[in-house]
Amino acid sequence: MVSSAEGSKRVPLEAVDGLVLLGGAQITTQALDACVRRGIQVTALQMSGAVRFVVSGPTSGNVHLRTAQFEALADDGRSMAIAKAIVAAKLQNSKQVVGRWARDEKHPHEAEQLANRAAQIGERVARLPQAASANHIRGIEGDAARIYFRAVRQVLASSALEFSGRTRRPPRDPVNALMGFCYGMLVTECIGAAESAGLDYQMGCFHRPRAGRPSLALDLAEEFRALTDRFVVSLVRRRQIDPEDFDHTPGGAVYLSDDGRTKLLASWEKHKETELQHQLLGRPVERWALPSIQATLLARHLRGDLPAYPPFVLT
Repeated sequence: MVSSAEGSKRVPLEAVDGLVLLGGAQITTQALDACVRRGIQVTALQMSGAVRFVVSGPTSGNVHLRTAQFEALADDGRSMAIAKAIVAAKLQNSKQVVGRWARDEKHPHEAEQLANRAAQIGERVARLPQAASANHIRGIEGDAARIYFRAVRQVLASSALEFSGRTRRPPRDPVNALMGFCYGMLVTECIGAAESAGLDYQMGCFHRPRAGRPSLALDLAEEFRALTDRFVVSLVRRRQIDPEDFDHTPGGAVYLSDDGRTKLLASWEKHKETELQHQLLGRPVERWALPSIQATLLARHLRGDLPAYPPFVLT
């Protein structure tokens, strides 16, 4: 039974894949127990979309897989190889998205600027093989991110929602509020995907392990960030989200309102149903399946079934 200000309604557990608690939403112990028994992950998010906590069933997966995961993280060479693959995919996807914006741009000068930014991101990808340390990889990724978000600012320059550059904790404008919330939703998917594959979602390669941080889930999410940003930009440019869908706090933070979250979640579910070509599988797959596919491929690499981790790259 789900209760709200509008009334109550029954939702069969058979129709629920995951449960996300937002704002002041609460869940009874009985409902939580029923979800855990059926393998339904329960996630609580902050107003910004950041993960507060995740509740799922008992730890799953083969202990030998987790041992292989820990051994790979302890080996600087193997850990860096996985981190490079993840970052290379993120930057390739960022380049693809910016390049698409350039091709769609009607004004020649704006199109040329976007094409140049896409090329600059591509140059950063070419630097990754020579990266000699984890900090060097992060430096290349951060440099490319600055170029990428300038492109995002450019394509949203004439939109009704402000975006002056990437800000977080807290978000300072509506577009950052949208991005942060969607990133939170994406990370919850990646937590579930890692757990389903038998991996420890806190033990990452690019995002090094830190108390309370879902590092591996954040690693997996990197491959889909540009795809998520493309979704946000489309929402804004199509005016599917309005300035009235946000709350502004006295301290300058901006968050989605209740109505704004309702609109966004409806669009997010449709976004997850879109099909994308998966290069390794050689066929289109729905967006919702990608985190699980990539977590499975990573597990296969850690077990020794694949010589390298094959990240997801947009075509």
